[in-house]
Amino acid sequence: MFKGAMVAIVTPFKNGKVDEKALRELIEFQIANGTDGIIPCGTTGESPVLSHEEHDRVIEITVKAVKKRVPVIAGTGSNSTDEALRLTKHAHEVGADGVLMVAPITTGRPRKASTSITS
Repeated sequence: MFKGAMVAIVTPFKNGKVDEKALRELIEFQIANGTDGIIPCGTTGESPVLSHEEHDRVIEITVKAVKKRVPVIAGTGSNSTDEALRLTKHAHEVGADGVLMVAPITTGRPRKASTSITS
């Protein structure tokens, strides 16, 4: 089980793309300053705007940069069950130690709205 203070690390961008160098530097900074774990694509807000390829790459970079010094808990939640499963499988395959996930929400088809106007 995981314990301690873990950081949901931001995904840095430069010129509209993930800044891989800055991400590695942030990871090193956090580890050097005592974090007990790194959470890429977590709850910092940018994961919904990452492409699937970017999301996968951020997790891969994090796992490789951390080198098992602290746990990597990959954010793999999605509104789509299929996407959440794919992200979780990928995180496992690249060596993440766990995942941070919200259950996909279930929404039905919208019902036909009816409006009644009375005078």
